[in-house]
Amino acid sequence: MNEEYIRQTKAIAERMKQIKHKIGIMSGKGGVGKSAVCAILGAHLAKSGMQVGILDGDITGPSMPKILGVKEHLMAGENGIIPAKSALGLKLVSMNLLLDDERRAVIWRGPLIGGAIRQLLADTDWGGLDYLLVDMPPGTADAPLTLVQSVRLDGVLLVSTPQELVEIIVSKAMDMLQQTNTRMLGVVMNMASYRCPHCGNTVYPFGNVKDRNFGQESGIPLIGTIPIDEKIARLCDAGKIEEYTTPETQELVNAFLNAVEQGKQG
Repeated sequence: MNEEYIRQTKAIAERMKQIKHKIGIMSGKGGVGKSAVCAILGAHLAKSGMQVGILDGDITGPSMPKILGVKEHLMAGENGIIPAKSALGLKLVSMNLLLDDERRAVIWRGPLIGGAIRQLLADTDWGGLDYLLVDMPPGTADAPLTLVQSVRLDGVLLVSTPQELVEIIVSKAMDMLQQTNTRMLGVVMNMASYRCPHCGNTVYPFGNVKDRNFGQESGIPLIGTIPIDEKIARLCDAGKIEEYTTPETQELVNAFLNAVEQGKQG
C-alpha cells in the first residue's frame, strides 16, 4: 500500500464526514435507465430543499452531464475539485467534465479506472451535503467494487426492468452487495408499463411487475415503478430531466426516504 493510496483513503474519509447520506444507484448492467432514475431522484430531493451531489461513477461511459444539461468543466479550488452545478443546483462530478471532447473514449484498464475513482473521491470538495448519490458503473468488477469499498455506502437502490434477462444480471449486483455487506434499500422497476394511447388501458410489455417476486426472496422490497414515458427520453436528450415529475416519481422518492430512515433506525 503506497503513500498516495494511504493519502487518498484518509482524504476520502474526511470528505465523507461532511455528507449525511451516501447512496449508490446500481443495476449491474447498462440500458435500464439507472442514470435517469438517479437524476430524477436527485432533482426531487433538491426540490424539497436538500443539498444533493451526484458522482458519475461510470468513468468510461458517463452520461450524467448530458442528462442534467451540465457543460461547464470541473475547476480546481482552494480545497479541491469544485463540482459543476445543474440548473437546479445539483452538484455534479463526472469524467466527461474533465474531457475536451465529450465523445472521446476513455480507454483504460481496471486499475486505472479504480485509481481515477479514488482520486475523484479524495479530491472533490463537495462541502456539506444531505445526499451524495453515486451513479454506479455496470458490472461487479473493479469500478463498482472500488466505489463500494471506498465510499462505505449507507445503502444502494437497485434499478431493473421487468425482463427476466435483466433481472438475472441485477441479481448478480445484489449478490455482490450481499457479499460486501452493503445494505440494499429496495428495487425500482423502470419501464414497467405504458398507457395505450388508443384505448387507455395499461400495457405491460415486459410482464406485469405484480407477477414477479424479484428481490423478495432476499427481503429486498419493490419501492417504486416508473412507466415507459417518451417525455423522459426527450428531457434526457435536452438536458432537462430535472423538470420530470409524476405521481409515480413522488411515490418513489417518499418510499426511498422511508427506506433510508429505516436503515438509520436499524
